[in-house]
Amino acid sequence: MKQNDLKAKNARIALTVLGTVILMIGLSFAAVPLYSMFCKVTGFGGTPQTSTVLPDQILDRVMKVNFVTSTAKDMPWQFNAEQRSVKVRIGQDMLVNFKAYNPSDKDMVGTAIYNVTPNKVGKYFHKTECFCFGRQILNPQQRANLPVIFYIDPAINNDPDMHDLTTITLSYTFFKSDSQDLEKAIDDL
Repeated sequence: MKQNDLKAKNARIALTVLGTVILMIGLSFAAVPLYSMFCKVTGFGGTPQTSTVLPDQILDRVMKVNFVTSTAKDMPWQFNAEQRSVKVRIGQDMLVNFKAYNPSDKDMVGTAIYNVTPNKVGKYFHKTECFCFGRQILNPQQRANLPVIFYIDPAINNDPDMHDLTTITLSYTFFKSDSQDLEKAIDDL
């Protein structure tokens, strides 16, 4: 009888270990999408929020928003904001236009990723329209206007950690779509 009990106990332990290994493998594959979703929901790590509704109030407090643009080393596009910075009242929606140009003689597909600094402001920076994470196709010598509409959530005024904040930086980097550099940059978000 003890031999059968020992075999049953060993079988339970083996199934528990196997189940744990399968669970850990599953969690390792889910970690990046779960972290990305967490950042998008909370604004953690400077990830701006996306919104479809504008705030119901515009405050007198003004913030300066700087725009920084770059391209990956293998992306020959020229990419910049029409304005280096804007001043915007908290709660006010703001349209900023970015320009992309493909100087090459080939069709190219690019994808832009973004970040907001300081990181602590990510949960208050809302975009209602953005070209980021979408595939942008430019033919040879083609130019494109890429609009971004954003606002700063009035709730920022109630956060004591934000009272000293006067400047926000919105950064974009364009990568060749489906490139390893893009995948790595998204994983690093």
